[in-house]
Amino acid sequence: MIRIMLVDDHTLFRRGLKALLAGEPSFAVVGEAGDAGEALRRVVELRPDVVLLDNHMPGVNGVDAIAAIREAVPGVRVILLTVSEDEDDLSRALTAGAAGYLLKTVESEFLAAAIRRALAGEAVVSPELTHKLVRALRAASSPAATNGQTEEILSPREREILREIAAGASNKEIARSLGIAETTVKVHVQHILRKLNLNSRVQAAVYAVEQGIT
Repeated sequence: MIRIMLVDDHTLFRRGLKALLAGEPSFAVVGEAGDAGEALRRVVELRPDVVLLDNHMPGVNGVDAIAAIREAVPGVRVILLTVSEDEDDLSRALTAGAAGYLLKTVESEFLAAAIRRALAGEAVVSPELTHKLVRALRAASSPAATNGQTEEILSPREREILREIAAGASNKEIARSLGIAETTVKVHVQHILRKLNLNSRVQAAVYAVEQGIT
């Protein structure tokens, strides 16, 4: 059973999210909080596995509470669930140790999968924010490394798809751009992750930036 705590200043949103998560047999919402201060007190008491944390709340923003929550309960996975698409919020959240950054418009199936992936140690980010993450990384990174090794590992088509991933394109958008089936794109993405020993599209995008192949 995955123990989840909800932190959001909107009671109706918490109720709706709790009802949604109740549809997953392996999820248990063990507590709620309406602000960061209450969240910090309750997280120590409840010891959840995952905290779904809003960003813009009264008092301390969610991004600024991540470090304190993780320090209070080592091993807890904190996922920002927010309306903010701000590049700085995204970068600061991941730098502070958030396991993920999801928009509140995310589909329920994606949210459930993201919670499980975060608990497994993956970094999860809403697909439409990948390009913003890449842009932030590019701005903060040193000059890119050579991509010679990647050229040896990946096929030309896989390198093409990796570039699209780094640009923030979804599988559907990649399929449309390259004129291939979406299922074919999914297979290529799986091959890319396996060959590069990566766990997620976010890691693949970061790798592409570091290797200078965006």
